[in-house]
Amino acid sequence: MTTSEETSLPAAYHATDEKRVEVDAVILGAGIAGLHQLHLLRRLGLRVLVFDKAGDVGGTWWWNRYPGARFDSESHVYQYMFDEDLYKGWSWTERFPGQPEIQRWTQYVADRLDLRGHIRFSTTITSVVFDEDHSRWTVRTDRGDTVDAQFFVSCAGSLSAPLENVFEGQNGFSGDILHTAKWPAADVDMTGKRIGVVGIGATGIQVIQTIAGRGQHLTVFARTPQYVLPMKNRVYGEEQQSAYKARFDEVSSTVPHTFAGFDFDFAHVWAEYTPQRRREVMEELYADGSLRLWVGGFADLFLEREVNDEISEFVRNKMRARLGDDRLADILVPSDYGFGTRRVPLEDNYLEVYHRPDVELVGIRDNPIARIAPEGIVLSDGTVHELDVIVLATGFDAGTGSLTRIDVRGRDNRSLAEDWSRDIHTLMGLGIHGYPNLFTIGAPLAPSAALCNMTTCAQQQAEWISDAITHVRTQGATTIEATKEAEDAWIEHHEQIAAETLIPSTDSWYTGSNVSGKPRRLLSYTGGVGAYRQKCHEVATSGYPGFAIT
Repeated sequence: MTTSEETSLPAAYHATDEKRVEVDAVILGAGIAGLHQLHLLRRLGLRVLVFDKAGDVGGTWWWNRYPGARFDSESHVYQYMFDEDLYKGWSWTERFPGQPEIQRWTQYVADRLDLRGHIRFSTTITSVVFDEDHSRWTVRTDRGDTVDAQFFVSCAGSLSAPLENVFEGQNGFSGDILHTAKWPAADVDMTGKRIGVVGIGATGIQVIQTIAGRGQHLTVFARTPQYVLPMKNRVYGEEQQSAYKARFDEVSSTVPHTFAGFDFDFAHVWAEYTPQRRREVMEELYADGSLRLWVGGFADLFLEREVNDEISEFVRNKMRARLGDDRLADILVPSDYGFGTRRVPLEDNYLEVYHRPDVELVGIRDNPIARIAPEGIVLSDGTVHELDVIVLATGFDAGTGSLTRIDVRGRDNRSLAEDWSRDIHTLMGLGIHGYPNLFTIGAPLAPSAALCNMTTCAQQQAEWISDAITHVRTQGATTIEATKEAEDAWIEHHEQIAAETLIPSTDSWYTGSNVSGKPRRLLSYTGGVGAYRQKCHEVATSGYPGFAIT
């Protein structure tokens, strides 16, 4: 692994004084988006620096080392499609690989594209301030770096600001508290220990199904029930690897134009089928063992309450049959929101874990966690669950947190954290009015904030940003900035499209409801990846209307 001590600033970059470095662009993050953005800007001949607080490349796949972490996108689509040789040079060993293999893939990409020399690891950007006199960004880090850059590109990711200090008394716990997004690199020995897991979202589910049986006893604290779909993973040998590689042209040409950036799309219309045929299709999609029932079956699922009700009940019945216990079902099977309006986790025998004698399920919807005491978790009714290890799968400040935790200041010293605390706004999730030459990937109001296979959207947005920077430079201009009028128009369009779906009616991190005081707005654009891509293309080919270029 390459660490920050082994990676220095490129010598060719001009130092304006002893500590200040001048470059063309600074990128925040060396994950899926950051690596591709770095590659593209280097190809343009730009001087680029990437800063990442992690110890190596990988982004979310460096931080999320928790037991059971793995793809829920099929591996053959969770790849870069811009280079056929790069795509075919890596062979996945599973349909849904685990975190160690995924991180090795990101290392392969960084090495194959010779990117490491431009990345400063173990370094946190603390402030990003726009200098209006010079129309440039001043970027400062916790290691004393001061970088002068024309462009700043945030590739920090939509799920990179974990909610950690969520309970009173955490610091006084006598055992170990682990957050899934900051899991230690070394193995955590749970032998003989009483383990508590807080949270049953997608991450919590992966942890729970993996660590059950490792310790003396596992207690799961469950608040919001989740619809789950079975993951049907399988090992890939040479035959399977050759088969998906042979489809490169097909996959690379179709995936960017589907609704969610996967290798499937909505293929069925509810009204065209008889009740029997609808049931047959649901069974087929469920049996696929992927997210196909969610974002590759009936688009009506998101639009029509009656359709959603029927598909929701189909999934509920599948879960109830596996649980076979009314008390477990009452805690784990959703009843007050529809299937697909929250993140849908894939799982591998997760529900069966609760049949184990060494696993206890504690429902905390009506009896929430009051605090953490030295001996364990205390519920509101005074019940104490004594524990040695607490695992927090408590989620993220999604979409906005990665930037609002940094002091980002634009024109007139305006603060992005303060702006977004009042109202979350962007233009296509790519630019923000008041912040010239700042581009974002995985930010709110684009599909990449939630409803997209990340590599699909990250590539498209990075390529759009690269083209926009090229346009600015070929025009002999200095800045590009989203106009207030265009930003307002995009928000209006975004809200209109969202209102046509059932998603905003459900409280979830999709709407910011998991963070106290966060403005409520659906973070992800629901018009679909293909439609969003076309809109971005139209803006670029029309000379970037909605962006002031000066």
